[in-house]
Amino acid sequence: MFQAAKSLDDALSAIADGCMLVVPREVAGVPMHATRALIRRGVKRLHLVALPTSSLQADMLIGAGCVETLETSAVSLGEFGPAPRFTAALTVGTIKMKDATCPALHTALQAAEKGVPFMPLRGLIGSDVLKYRNDWKVIDNPFGNDDPIVLLPAIKPDVALIHAAMADRFGNVWIGRQRELATMAHASAKTVATVEKIHDGNLLDDPVLAAGTLPGFYVDSVAVCERGAWPLGLPDAYGADAGHLAEYARMAATVEGFAEYLDKYVYDKCAA
Repeated sequence: MFQAAKSLDDALSAIADGCMLVVPREVAGVPMHATRALIRRGVKRLHLVALPTSSLQADMLIGAGCVETLETSAVSLGEFGPAPRFTAALTVGTIKMKDATCPALHTALQAAEKGVPFMPLRGLIGSDVLKYRNDWKVIDNPFGNDDPIVLLPAIKPDVALIHAAMADRFGNVWIGRQRELATMAHASAKTVATVEKIHDGNLLDDPVLAAGTLPGFYVDSVAVCERGAWPLGLPDAYGADAGHLAEYARMAATVEGFAEYLDKYVYDKCAA
């Protein structure tokens, strides 16, 4: 029987310095409690893949010096403005940026999910994004004439890190409608999940919940973290904390303010 991790730090031990880590978009269940724990641990040189966008999570990891390479289609605080630590790092060149599009990231992870080395994708021909990605290849369609198409190499993360509403004691995780979380888990060597609670029973035995459940054989560790997406929201559970996000945008606008934010909300665990 699957055993939940004794602690969050135990669950996160799979995320080592230099690993490729894939995380979900800002409205799909972002493991922010786990993100703060990774910053406290001082993880370094991450190749962070945000599927397909990110906000607070990527900005904090970049500002804390955890990220060496970022692969995503956007990082923004949305209505609260640009992501300040991402913008600063990109401006001075302290991170390597692998710019992408939303369909391109989904396609590359689907290639890993299917166990193939690459997948074709249309819609990139002639774009500046393609011009700056020398790992993407344009070939002639072997089944057509004068029909170029782009090949994207599979993205094979070391770890997928997700947050969901619940898991059971067999390691099954209920992800609901957030199907990209399944793609992340299928594509990755390991999956670490934080959840709001442990479900009493087997999720796969429930005719209502089974369709939205990620089976436990794709999941390596589960840790319970109540309100684990805060200050971001969790679909169908709770909304984002707009006041806190506004405070972050204000404080993280400067290096000094960001350091103060970390002291208050990351290194002081009680505050968060």
